[in-house]
Amino acid sequence: MKILLADDKPSLCESLGLLFQGEGYQVVVAQDGQQAVELFRREMPDLVVLDVSMPKLDGFEVCEAIRAVDPQVPVLMLSARSDVIDRKAGFRAGADDYVVKPFDNGELLLRVRALLRRSQAQVSDPGRLVRVISVGDLAIDQSKCEVTVGGRVIKLTPKELQILALLAASPGQVFTRDDIIGAIWGEDYTDSAISIPTYIRRLRMKIEDDPSEPTHIETVWRFGWRLRVPGA
Repeated sequence: MKILLADDKPSLCESLGLLFQGEGYQVVVAQDGQQAVELFRREMPDLVVLDVSMPKLDGFEVCEAIRAVDPQVPVLMLSARSDVIDRKAGFRAGADDYVVKPFDNGELLLRVRALLRRSQAQVSDPGRLVRVISVGDLAIDQSKCEVTVGGRVIKLTPKELQILALLAASPGQVFTRDDIIGAIWGEDYTDSAISIPTYIRRLRMKIEDDPSEPTHIETVWRFGWRLRVPGA
């Protein structure tokens, strides 16, 4: 498997490159954001490790550019900043994981393996990914990463689309916070600071005619959320 490593510090690139190669991964290295985007398009790696602070394009901008090309490839972001705001910005940009420097190499490898394992499970079992999900006037085309409501195209971030697709795959079923995080990010992240209510609020702002009176995504008090079954 191939890993794209993007960081503007040559010493870190060298040490992580040796770490990943020691585990049998092929590594390609970019030392600025623009080069990272170019290498991603050319190399099409199986996983991307991005530093947040890079010249030309920062990690958030690179992640958004990668998601425009491939909404599924795992992206792990590295940062010397541990602020919740930065973590949220990373997840909003489409990152799957966020690791703060300095980090333990063993833990980083575990996170890389977990991301690759989930990615390969999806690829090896394409039947798990229903390409188009339709519920009432809501349609989700996962192959195009496109959502329409009443024929109107709605622009969602990768994580927003994944959450909506999860709810839409089982309309009427209630999903708890841990259900959603476990399905989208992985069970290891249920104790993290990921805010599912924030994602739900943003989804409602985009797909509901009146977000204060939602007709698609319903809150089940003290339990979680579900996609309303039309006519129910």
